Amino acid sequence: MDQRFAFEGLDNFRDFGGFPAAGGKRLKAGRLYRSASHGRATDADLEALHALGISVIVDLRRQAERQRDPSRRHPEFACEVIASEAGYDEGDSWVDHITTSDLSPESFRAYMLGYYRDAPFNPRIVDLYRRYFEALAGVDGPVLIHCAAGKDRTGILAALTHHVAGVAPEHMLADYLATNDPVRLERRLPQVTQAIFEHTGRTLAPQTVMIAMGVEGAYLEAAFAAMSGRFGDVDGYLAEALSVGPDIKAAVRARLLD
Repeated sequence: MDQRFAFEGLDNFRDFGGFPAAGGKRLKAGRLYRSASHGRATDADLEALHALGISVIVDLRRQAERQRDPSRRHPEFACEVIASEAGYDEGDSWVDHITTSDLSPESFRAYMLGYYRDAPFNPRIVDLYRRYFEALAGVDGPVLIHCAAGKDRTGILAALTHHVAGVAPEHMLADYLATNDPVRLERRLPQVTQAIFEHTGRTLAPQTVMIAMGVEGAYLEAAFAAMSGRFGDVDGYLAEALSVGPDIKAAVRARLLD
């Protein structure tokens, strides 16, 4: 089932509903969307996005990222936006890595594994994930989550949503790995290579940029293992770190499953 959308400047957009879930139910389509940032959305993209009737947008980027690449909005934009508050910003470890590493594929994989182990406990990300689940439990319309590339911070949160809904691991992984669409990656390669050069003054080999743009199942496994290592299991992480207990889980399932 291909749940990707063809936008002009809005990248990595897809519906992450529609999968089989616990108890013979199904995660509703048209309620959960994920994407990269909205700064390059065209006017046509904004019209298409507006037509989806989204109620809440969760912007997982740091404050500096939002200022550097502000989201474009439809003239009739009326969504609630959940974003990080002042005081939660931190340095850009991604740029630090590119600036100081040997730029080998191995160094990028090691960086990503470390990032996924740490991200679930970053206070800013914890705050945003918690506020997302609160909104998801109560909002009537669709919800869209995004970060800069729509793959890491967004990927972990989409997977946690699937976990709460009882989506099987193979479907959770299929959605996560859909970021690796080869046509999309090839199209984005020159733009990402140029952006990295502008931020760091360094030029990466194409194969390294492809690794940087993609995801691997081991990354998501590392995040879930880190959650379980600290809180016993993923449900312990949800309950203790994000305050997603039985009531919120029940509300999310009631709204999203049929």
